[in-house]
Amino acid sequence: MTPLHRLDIAGLHAAYAAGETTPAKVVDHYLARIAAHDGAIRSYVEVDRAGAVVAAGESGKRIAEGRARVLEGVPVGVKANIAVRGLEWNAGMAARRGIIAAEDAEAVARLRTAGAIILGTLNMHEAALGATTDNPWFGQTINPHREGYTPGGSSGGSGAAVSAGLCVASLGTDTLGSVRIPAAYNGVYGIKPTPGAISDKGLVPLSERLDSIGPIARSIDDLAAVLAVLNGAVDAGTTPKRLVLLDNFDDLACEADVVAAYERAVALVDNLPRRSLKLADSATDVRFAGFVFAARELITHLGATRTEAADQLSDELRFMLDYAEGRSDEDVARAQQILARTRVAVRDAVGEDGILLMPTAPQTAFRHSARPPATQSAFTGLANISGLPAISIPVGLDAEGMPVAVQLVGPPHSEAALIAFARRLDAGLVGFVPSPLI
Repeated sequence: MTPLHRLDIAGLHAAYAAGETTPAKVVDHYLARIAAHDGAIRSYVEVDRAGAVVAAGESGKRIAEGRARVLEGVPVGVKANIAVRGLEWNAGMAARRGIIAAEDAEAVARLRTAGAIILGTLNMHEAALGATTDNPWFGQTINPHREGYTPGGSSGGSGAAVSAGLCVASLGTDTLGSVRIPAAYNGVYGIKPTPGAISDKGLVPLSERLDSIGPIARSIDDLAAVLAVLNGAVDAGTTPKRLVLLDNFDDLACEADVVAAYERAVALVDNLPRRSLKLADSATDVRFAGFVFAARELITHLGATRTEAADQLSDELRFMLDYAEGRSDEDVARAQQILARTRVAVRDAVGEDGILLMPTAPQTAFRHSARPPATQSAFTGLANISGLPAISIPVGLDAEGMPVAVQLVGPPHSEAALIAFARRLDAGLVGFVPSPLI
């Protein structure tokens, strides 16, 4: 039989139905893998062993009685800024240590109601303001594809755990790319839905305007299954009738293998008319505007913590917040204008029936010791700024053996159409390549 951690949702359900395994055995298997491998990966910050065992027992009874639900017996991990009942709700911050969630976030409650088994909470970049998951309080999460490399962020633990076979799927959050960047760097699938499509009740926010909870998985089918539970109102939407491409991104210094993967994906879409998206502002200016907006909103969420518990915020986080707060009124006004122009340009280009195809990130995962490239969210941030859904899909490995990815951005509430289009691309690309731990 296929090792349990390699089974997707359909494979697990088939194995349960055939009596080949039980949710209890699957949970034991995943807990053993976490114990064996996560010391090196550090994707989890807390494992709910007792809760997972109890949930597995309930799932086993339901299966035996013919009452299985759509995610019955499926092990899932949850980013640490999303409330999980009884577990620490720290959002990657020392200042939130000891805060225990009294109830599940609505997204987690939906997963449990559908039969999913919550294994624990996952590491993330401090306060979600960053994309490396080099967390000074909860450890440096490592990319399962290569020792010492970043899994991206801020949902780095969510991407790494799925890639390492330490859960079937996970929840992350995406403010300027924080689901899709980890999906890309870890070689898995991730989707940022339309704002509001998934309830943010129970989320410690970075930016309420830009944040979206989104799932990460090792296959499009699994991604679609989890998304359907999180957002029962997913509409099939309009089939894309136009392909939208950025006018140019020469200033982003994209790695050659990233460009090659993008060009392979574009070549597969040869039956749609094309439209060019030209932004009025440089990628650097758009990225900076998004950072200023998100960081200044985080300042309001932190409130007195910045002064009363300053020693519980890292030097890096304090520097970024101080920098954003110190921008002049003119700088802030200009940032707001850039965001407004970008939102209009992207939404006009995509329209009601277009699909925007871009690389997910200009580079693949890099060493934690390196200074993070400032361009990580240059592509992904456009969807958040525009309030549009976006999906990242893997496109095999680069010459150094690290995952490469492209992303699709669609009209509002076109998640189902994005997934269908992603399946089409996936069939013509290398797609998912398992990490060495799987």
